[in-house]
Amino acid sequence: MQVFRERREEGLTMNWGHKAIPPLSEAQFLLWQALLEDRTGMYIPVERKSLLQSNLSIRMREINCSDYDKYYGQIFATPSGVLEWSILVDRLMVQETRFCRNVDSLDLLQRYLRHRILNKKQNAAISIWSVGCCTGEEPYTLAMVCYEAFLKSDRAPVFGVSGTDISLPAIQKARAGVYRKRQLSNIKQEWMGRYFDQSAGDQSTDDLFSVKDLIKQHVCFSMSNIVDTDKSPLKNVDVIYCQNVLLYFRVERKHRILNSLSERLAPGGMLVIGQGETNNWRNPLMQRVEDNRTLAFVRRENPLNKQTTH
Repeated sequence: MQVFRERREEGLTMNWGHKAIPPLSEAQFLLWQALLEDRTGMYIPVERKSLLQSNLSIRMREINCSDYDKYYGQIFATPSGVLEWSILVDRLMVQETRFCRNVDSLDLLQRYLRHRILNKKQNAAISIWSVGCCTGEEPYTLAMVCYEAFLKSDRAPVFGVSGTDISLPAIQKARAGVYRKRQLSNIKQEWMGRYFDQSAGDQSTDDLFSVKDLIKQHVCFSMSNIVDTDKSPLKNVDVIYCQNVLLYFRVERKHRILNSLSERLAPGGMLVIGQGETNNWRNPLMQRVEDNRTLAFVRRENPLNKQTTH
């Protein structure tokens, strides 16, 4: 999941050596607010203006820039602006995730997968998409849940998990698949031995563990922006996991994204989102899963095409 990075600041004025920099003006804030929403989909309300200022100023200090307008111009410079934007986005977003998060959703997923596997042809692949995958904990968790479902179904594990995220540094960490022991605290002990190897040569109390190839070979990562979901090459997906990603989106954009994700599900495929992320979204393709502990939808086999989405 990606959320806007919060930092505490003692005051609104930033100090650059001996030079004091005033806070963002209203006009400057509106420029940055519009840019972030246009490029990432994230809406930053005026109440969070100081947080935006704090995050921008930290990056500006690193590159010795003391003017918000000049830095805004650097974002649009070519080709350097592309790299600078990538760095800034990574600083603005917090990769807040962990293994085996949202147990109720994972329980629902495992039940669904066991049913889905048994109703597919022998050796037919299961495809899963983790949207906003951050540093990989969620896609690897989904892969482990899927692998377990195949074991219980007594079928060979034929599946793939695609993890996408807007942050290139996060994707690079995810591809490495190496995590600190404290990051694995929610994983069952039997899963630790089955799906992780302790990295050799690390004798610290905070040991490193790497995801075994048994799971890693089923997972791939790519950089992608959730606002460009309609351009994604992924289609006929069995499960789309987009949990706690849409919290900071305006309702209209949130619904557009959910409608686009629905189009990428195979008939009978399941979309899982976070509780409270939407209360009034309706789509004729989708039917709500009757489970009060989760918020999930299944794509209808025969949708009513004449109905409208909103």
